[in-house]
Amino acid sequence: MAGEPTAPTAEQTAEQTKAPKKESFLGNLLINIIIPTLILTKLSGDDWLGTKWAIVVALAFPLLYGLRDLLSSGKVNFFSALGIISILLTGGISLLELDAEYMAIKEAAIPGLLGVATMASLYTRWPLVKTLIYNDRILDTDKIARALNRNGNTAAFDRTLMHTSWMIAGSFFLSSALNYILAKIMLVSPPGTEAFNAELGKMTAMSYPVIFVPATVILMFALFFLFRSIGKLTGLKLEEIVVQQ
Repeated sequence: MAGEPTAPTAEQTAEQTKAPKKESFLGNLLINIIIPTLILTKLSGDDWLGTKWAIVVALAFPLLYGLRDLLSSGKVNFFSALGIISILLTGGISLLELDAEYMAIKEAAIPGLLGVATMASLYTRWPLVKTLIYNDRILDTDKIARALNRNGNTAAFDRTLMHTSWMIAGSFFLSSALNYILAKIMLVSPPGTEAFNAELGKMTAMSYPVIFVPATVILMFALFFLFRSIGKLTGLKLEEIVVQQ
């Protein structure tokens, strides 16, 4: 009958099923930084949760958030898994009251390992640059590949991916250095004390402007470099290669 809504086709239903749910930036910030920071800085006293339980409760928020991401995606995401490991290490080092130097090493090791993995992956069939940027969720990789082959620029594009990988690895190495410096500056009290928890909370809050912002600037530059190179090598415009959301 005219005017009645038509039932969605099988293709439309499949597309809706496959479409990933967009993450809320505010929710991400709230669960991973704001709430843990408030718990560690405000609720670590003996009148509230105490030093050990404050760490457990504070880290439970980003830990459960990461586990939810793994379960909802139905597959193991390398970066989510690494984030969960990082949270568990933070909790373990804090609860065991190990020297703050171990925390600084851990903070530097995680992004440092990502930088090494990014470079090492260039020599495998699965370079991390394709997971992070050059993938079919962001770009029409089939169209790009056809245009590169048609123009004889496939080898030149491989070099572009390598240069982009160096930039991404550089952002991770920068994060590694900044993580270590921030931990050494912020964590000065003995572990297992209310003061240490407060410092850990403040370090968590400071990590966003001090570490995340500079690393993101480098990643954005890498993204711009990749898109600009794709345009030159394929002759395609940006709107022709970006997947329409």
